[in-house]
Amino acid sequence: MCKTRRDFLKSSAALAAGMAVLRNTLPAMDAGKSGPAQTKLSQFEYGEVQLLDGPMLEQFHNNVSLFLSLPDDDLLKPFRQFAGLPAPGEDMGGWYSPSSDFDPPKNMTGYIPGHSFGQYLSGLARAYAITGDKATQAKVHGLVKAFAPTVTTKFYEGYCIPAYTFDKSNCGLIDAHQFAGDPKALAVLNKATDAALPWLPEKALSRDEMMARPHKNISFTWDETYTLPENFYLGYQRGAGDRYRQLAKRFLQDDSYFGPLSENRNVLPGQHAYSHVNALSSAMQAYLTDGSEMHLRAAKNGFRFVLEQSYATGGWGPQEGFTKPVTDELVNSLHSTHASFETPCGAYGHFKIVRYLMRVTGESTHGDSTEAVLYNTILGARPIRRDGVSFYYSDYNMNGQKADYGDKWPCCSGTFPQLTADYGISSYFRSPRGVYVNLFVPSRVTWKQGGAQVSLTQHTSYPNSNETSLQLKLDRPEKFLIALRVPAWAGASTAVRVNGKVANATVRPGSWAEIERDWKDGDRIEFSLDMPLRLMPIDPQHQNTVALLHGPVALFALEPGTKVLTRAQLMAAQRAGSESSDWEVASGAGKVRLKPFPAITSEHYRLYHEV
Repeated sequence: MCKTRRDFLKSSAALAAGMAVLRNTLPAMDAGKSGPAQTKLSQFEYGEVQLLDGPMLEQFHNNVSLFLSLPDDDLLKPFRQFAGLPAPGEDMGGWYSPSSDFDPPKNMTGYIPGHSFGQYLSGLARAYAITGDKATQAKVHGLVKAFAPTVTTKFYEGYCIPAYTFDKSNCGLIDAHQFAGDPKALAVLNKATDAALPWLPEKALSRDEMMARPHKNISFTWDETYTLPENFYLGYQRGAGDRYRQLAKRFLQDDSYFGPLSENRNVLPGQHAYSHVNALSSAMQAYLTDGSEMHLRAAKNGFRFVLEQSYATGGWGPQEGFTKPVTDELVNSLHSTHASFETPCGAYGHFKIVRYLMRVTGESTHGDSTEAVLYNTILGARPIRRDGVSFYYSDYNMNGQKADYGDKWPCCSGTFPQLTADYGISSYFRSPRGVYVNLFVPSRVTWKQGGAQVSLTQHTSYPNSNETSLQLKLDRPEKFLIALRVPAWAGASTAVRVNGKVANATVRPGSWAEIERDWKDGDRIEFSLDMPLRLMPIDPQHQNTVALLHGPVALFALEPGTKVLTRAQLMAAQRAGSESSDWEVASGAGKVRLKPFPAITSEHYRLYHEV
């Protein structure tokens, strides 16, 4: 890490101290009444969690640095062009800039001008809440101020997917208000809402319903009105006004999506994968804001259906679609496509719905899926380049290879900075009893517990190592709970020690190891996870198509799908070295090297084996 980067991080951590950002939690209310629902856990504020040196912090810093460096005039150019205003700056190209070459699906250049502006704004606002960096706050405020004069209903005239882009603008503006303290953001949001509403349908429409309407070309059938409620509800909660609550209710897709899901009917097959996982967060907001048990059931069932057709990596949605259960569709995708998982977008949606579900249910096993997606998908994503070239799909083909996306500034360039800003708040949760450690990552969480100011620092190289140490700093002794997530796959020798002695805690896979005691400054927890090798079939009906995992990490064989490996050979895999993340499997044709996804660069590989 270069000196300038380290200086940035140190100054950011210092500035973050004492920041108070309103936590997105709601008061308890009688479940039988319409109103805000009670949660078992709550999120920490962005500024209360600091990532420490490691790959997650590296990704966060790369994204903040990139979007801080992009000229405001370039980001605002499409909006100024459509408003008929002077539009200095350079065209960003790809999906982001208007182009007469747009001819879907053959040529996606000029697809949705300005679509990801709100996501870039959101990512920077969240970054400010984490770091307290004044240059980041100034960037957010400057973009909101300059965006305001461009807002006009004319922007959406002839625009193929208005709800899609407005939803992102909505998210960016409410985040600018909430996390960067922008005094104009909600006023601009109201103006932007007025501009978009004439172009939105009366209710959320499925893609089939969009297809049945008259449309200029196929892209006009791709709008995602069913994702709007989450940010409408959040706008309402953050002070934008009651009309946002009413708009949220208007666009809940109850007839063809949430209603059937709440009745445990799997309507995912054939749906666009990321946007329908993203829509589950709207169902959760309907529960959190209005106490709707139907929408909670829909979100729980929908996410379970997603997990039931996920790959061993935690990724899902080959060719951006969900497959039919109890068919060959998922296993056939290993041969038919290299577009296996829409990675930054899918990971962003996955992290969000898991946070909602963990807050409501308190169940640790939801965190297992976050961990899988983290280590097997998004941490292996290539950085967004300065010219907008981005990583989009993870490839699980039997002859897979990493590749960047062909068009600049795609959707995944917008969710990536939002996701990396959310790494910290996905790592810990809290309750009145104490803190819940969800992810074992180099980080520090700071909070007030009773009368004590507490910080908990994790030192770990997990999952390359099975050991994590957690160091406490308190300004006075205090009794509270520290709960550690014990993954469902954890082996029998998993153990927790406090100050060198076996902890008084039940360590059971698929639950929380709860340690409640009087803590004092300098106390130390040692968490040793038994990380067995295991074989995971792609689905229940194809038990002989398996991936090899070590703990949470899926291991990819570095060669095309030619060498046949047996179950016994895979389960006898050995580390390539004591400090290495690589593994080796001995076969009759020689050794096969296996790597975790983040360690793969340009090699050909396969995830699954026919045994």
